[in-house]
Amino acid sequence: MIRLLVRPFLIFFIGLVLASCDDSQTSNSTLALDQIEKSPSGWPRSIMTSQGLVTIEEPPKRIVSTSVTLSGTLLAIDAPIVASGATMPNTNVASEKGFMRQWDTIAEQRGVKALYQSEPNAEAIIKAQPDVIIISATGADSAMRLYDQLKDIAPTLVIRYDDKSWIQLAQTFGNLFGLETQSESVINSFQQQVEQTKQNITLPAQPTTAMVYTLDDSGASIWTSQSAQGRLLETLGFTLATVPESIKGDISMGVRNDIIIAKGERFADAVTGKSILLFSAEKATQQQVLDNPFLQSNPAVQNKQVYAVGSDTFRLDYYSASNLLKRLQTLFGNNND
Repeated sequence: MIRLLVRPFLIFFIGLVLASCDDSQTSNSTLALDQIEKSPSGWPRSIMTSQGLVTIEEPPKRIVSTSVTLSGTLLAIDAPIVASGATMPNTNVASEKGFMRQWDTIAEQRGVKALYQSEPNAEAIIKAQPDVIIISATGADSAMRLYDQLKDIAPTLVIRYDDKSWIQLAQTFGNLFGLETQSESVINSFQQQVEQTKQNITLPAQPTTAMVYTLDDSGASIWTSQSAQGRLLETLGFTLATVPESIKGDISMGVRNDIIIAKGERFADAVTGKSILLFSAEKATQQQVLDNPFLQSNPAVQNKQVYAVGSDTFRLDYYSASNLLKRLQTLFGNNND
């Protein structure tokens, strides 16, 4: 008789436990992608990523960024980044370590080590003894193929940057790592710079095609309104030129929201702006675009409304975005001749 009573009770108890587990998972799943949840006491903090919920128990002390693009934003908010992935060294955009030139000196001052150059290396990441690892979900600096190896080493945050401005990333990192004050300070400082620039420039002919020009194949990567570059330009009052639907569809760089790739015979049809801003470019590239035989009927080229805005503008963080504002002021400042 006792056994008959115990068995239903055990089944009921197990059911309660499973229901409790299901409730916990349901609670976690209510977070939207990139949404952060904080304990009432401040810690732990959790974020929903494309790979699931990531929880950080206490303020991190040794952050390792596998994305050279994201590292600049981490530096700007004074995050405790100890090491970063790097890109090809000694180029017009990168130092001998492979760090972005706009923040290489800052990284040197803070003792940030270069993990590797271009090709992600799990052993180097683990050797840095991270308590948090950051991976970009997209882009050439993504280390997603190492995710399964790294997720058991330390909490591993997978985040996209192609659909966010550096300001949005700074807010996310600030809230997740307990750096809200630092994040708010640097964002406020930058927004003041943006407002001053907006008030002190006269825009070139609108709309504008903002792009990265590639001479070798007479093509370009055109920034969309979802890119950090596009969002900043729109904040300053620029109107981004529309790219015809027939041009879209090239995903040779993966599925991305921030750029539209236009090559070969599609290139000329994609450049529809009355002015052109050349990102990741200096003045020599400006002349190459003006001389491009496929663009001679383009109104921006005909009216010489083509402007290079600097080599460090392919990846926008606080440092390169600040440099961009200064160049736009130089090019379009109201006091310019």
